Amino acid sequence: MPDDSQDLISGGHLVAKALKAEGIEVIYTLCGGHIIDIYDGCVDEGIEVIDVRHEQVAAHAADGYARITGKPGCAVVTAGPGTTDAVTGVANAFRAESPMLLIGGQGAHTQHKMGSLQDLPHVDMMTPITKFAATVPDTARAADMVSMAFRECFHGAPGPSFLEIPRDVLDAKVPVDNARVPQAGHYRASTRAAGDPESVQKLADLLAQAEKPAILLGSQVWTTRATGAAIELVRTLDVPAYMNGAGRGTLPPGDPHHFQLSRRYAFSHADLIIIVGTPFDFRMGYGKRLSPDATVVQIDLDYRTVGKNRDIDLGIVGDAGLILSAVTQAASGGVNGGAGKRKEWLDELRAAEQKAIEKRLPSLRSDASPIHPYRLVSEINDFLTEDSIYIGDGGDIVTFSGQVVQPKSPGHWMDPGPLGTLGVGVPFVMAAKQARPDKEVVALFGDGAFSLTGWDFETLVRFDLPFVGIVGNNSSMNQIRYGQKAKYGEERERIGNTLGKVPYDQFARMLGGHGEEVRDPADIGPALRRARESGKPSLINVWVDPDAYAPGTMNQTMYK
Repeated sequence: MPDDSQDLISGGHLVAKALKAEGIEVIYTLCGGHIIDIYDGCVDEGIEVIDVRHEQVAAHAADGYARITGKPGCAVVTAGPGTTDAVTGVANAFRAESPMLLIGGQGAHTQHKMGSLQDLPHVDMMTPITKFAATVPDTARAADMVSMAFRECFHGAPGPSFLEIPRDVLDAKVPVDNARVPQAGHYRASTRAAGDPESVQKLADLLAQAEKPAILLGSQVWTTRATGAAIELVRTLDVPAYMNGAGRGTLPPGDPHHFQLSRRYAFSHADLIIIVGTPFDFRMGYGKRLSPDATVVQIDLDYRTVGKNRDIDLGIVGDAGLILSAVTQAASGGVNGGAGKRKEWLDELRAAEQKAIEKRLPSLRSDASPIHPYRLVSEINDFLTEDSIYIGDGGDIVTFSGQVVQPKSPGHWMDPGPLGTLGVGVPFVMAAKQARPDKEVVALFGDGAFSLTGWDFETLVRFDLPFVGIVGNNSSMNQIRYGQKAKYGEERERIGNTLGKVPYDQFARMLGGHGEEVRDPADIGPALRRARESGKPSLINVWVDPDAYAPGTMNQTMYK
């Protein structure tokens, strides 16, 4: 029996103290009886509670918060269906290497295996899609295990952790002196590994010798906040740079080393290819699109990613920023790192880039109605400022945008990542606008993608989180429709992929936001500006041509 003279603390309050120690400022949640003591603790610790309409949204928002801030996000959901609803968000964070903690409720220990309300084997379900998954066995361990879960989020490449907390463990009170409450900054080591010095020097030598180098700056460049180091390397050593995932925006549009549309050409003709913080997955053709004659170097936080799916000539495991800075320092002493001989190569790539732009220029400026998707994404690109965080949530329409939209600053591009999860848009907006209220948030949705989590538009209204939203509405799941038509013929192209003609602008207004409909391409720009000026969550419903497909869709590259 606890000594009545001792101060007592509940499991939920211990959880909140551990969240506070980690720097968590907000939790995303959908309420349930298993978890409400955590809310009580968050109130005392000054942690904001954002309640959403679906647990998938809570998990995606925690993922998005981590991407924007560099700190882990946190979602809290109830047991059973609350936790299973969040599985997709956790899986998306797992593939995208995003650090977040999902806390799920569980029935009381005293009812273990008795069939309590919402009882499921959550830890077994979460183990394959997290870096750490466990049950909190005792109230006094609650804060300690939260800190343990966060520590595991940052082992190697970042990722999600999961904790389930039985109801009696969470609600019980223990003497404060019996509980381990890790102190902020004292329970995690630095995870910034500088890479093997010999390998760093070898890469510097390769750069000095290369005549046609190219570098791909992937999501880990943003994860490790390596923007400055990446810019220094490409400018000092005169290396053309391509960016994907969260690495987009590392170099601003117009920078002489910023390339976008000539990547396949570059990777087919380069003599040295450096892949930074992105795996050889489907986006990279599993490494098969790189010239077999090129020297290939891979830099990654996770040793398991290096050399996976394709042989490499050099692999370096560690923090992208530290490694790139060391390479620049080591290479720049030797005949300017070889930079003096690369003008012809840069001119060759710029010509390939311009050829690709001119090929799609008629579509980018098309006055056709229904609106060509290229025209829509071109207007969005022109609309973005240096303070605009761009979020893409969709299939075919976002594939279009990936070729045209160029974020103006690092950390200003968000997409699902390699799991390809539709429905991330609204929760990413929620997280981005809350974490960075000084930034404008612009989100492009496919109509199918918006439909998955769109009801949380009301949450954006309720918490006064304004953003500029655009729905590219073709009333279809067009990425699938194209493949169906090619495989089964026109008679069966519309099976299982056709949506209703929904006026999403009216949906926005119904929920208290700003909404407009656009059918004429000349009206896109003015509508975007009115949405910005409205100061509300907004949806511009743009009717786009259902028979226009992105090149990536027509090549079916996502399935190859």
